[in-house]
Amino acid sequence: MLIFGMMTVFMGNFGQSFFVSWFGSSFQESLGLSATSYGSAYSMATLASGLLLMWIGGSIDKISLEKFIVFCTLGLFLAALTLWQTNNLTMLVIGLFLLRFFGQGLFPHTAITTMIKEFSLNRGKGLSVATAGVPLGEIILPSIAVFLITQFGWQQSWLVIALSVPLLYLPLALFFIKRGKNKKYTEHQPTVDSNTSKPLKEDGTRRTLLADYRFWLALPTFLAAPFIVTGIFIHQGFFLPQMGWTPIFFANCFVFYGIAHWLSSMYAGAMVDRFSGRQLFKYYPIPMFFALLLASLLTGNWVAYALLILLGTAIGSGSPIVNALWAEVYGTKHIGRIRALMASLAVISTSISPILFGYLIDNGITGSKLFFWLSMYVLLAMFVAFFSYANEK
Repeated sequence: MLIFGMMTVFMGNFGQSFFVSWFGSSFQESLGLSATSYGSAYSMATLASGLLLMWIGGSIDKISLEKFIVFCTLGLFLAALTLWQTNNLTMLVIGLFLLRFFGQGLFPHTAITTMIKEFSLNRGKGLSVATAGVPLGEIILPSIAVFLITQFGWQQSWLVIALSVPLLYLPLALFFIKRGKNKKYTEHQPTVDSNTSKPLKEDGTRRTLLADYRFWLALPTFLAAPFIVTGIFIHQGFFLPQMGWTPIFFANCFVFYGIAHWLSSMYAGAMVDRFSGRQLFKYYPIPMFFALLLASLLTGNWVAYALLILLGTAIGSGSPIVNALWAEVYGTKHIGRIRALMASLAVISTSISPILFGYLIDNGITGSKLFFWLSMYVLLAMFVAFFSYANEK
């Protein structure tokens, strides 16, 4: 099941902003789109996918994992085929919607929800192993994207991606699910949280979450990473010249981003099992704040490495911490619906930043000023979050 989780998260990278961003310039040039127009198209597609994810994502609590993963695979296959045939703005929006809904949304949602349900005593480690599929993709896929675009063109690249989903991923995924169901061991599900000595809340629902004031105080921190990183990656065509970085150089820097993401995720997963997501929650955004502040004040190639390493550290540590937090506070009975809501909100946040950043770029903001204001947002979000779950021991 760990291999299934990592594979599924990895395949979802095709819908993540860091991968789609390498096709952004090609989309704009081929279709004659401005930064605002492309950002708006990306935002519309992402917003629609986020709203649908809130409804469809909860079905994983009721449908067998095999059927759910076949549905996800067919959707990602169709998304890549649509982008392969894209020749106008309408098809681009449809293709991006399918790609974001299935790739960014359902694939990682399926994997992470499965890990939360499969593991209890080692939930943090299980989450960190599965979510390692993201940094693995960040290390490998940017170079592959550049290679495919150079060798085959951006449209033919999406045909290669489309064929890999049903021919490579699906048979392996079904094989590992079957093997996982035949496992010889079962983790004991404790009735008491060892970190708090309190009974686990197995009946927490979306309504419980939304009625909890702590959730609303913590929400700006939860959404900071997807909001900021998506905006930066999607508009990297603007940021790179501003910072004096070439696309090839930035692609090479992604290796360090992926390594930092991976190592911090594995370490944070172990720390979650030792302490708790609630205790660690207040610390994970700190590297993101320093990354953005550094980029707003200094220039040079070394800043690119520092920026991506610090961003990777924050995002990598945040995933196991935040996902464990939901299970610790609200239990696992309705975790699919709760995660679907949170994943949906994260996706919706990523629909806002491309159009907002595009508007600011078209109206003359500099890269350093944008980085500075983003760092101030993270600082404010961290301050507010200290009055939420972070106060629990």
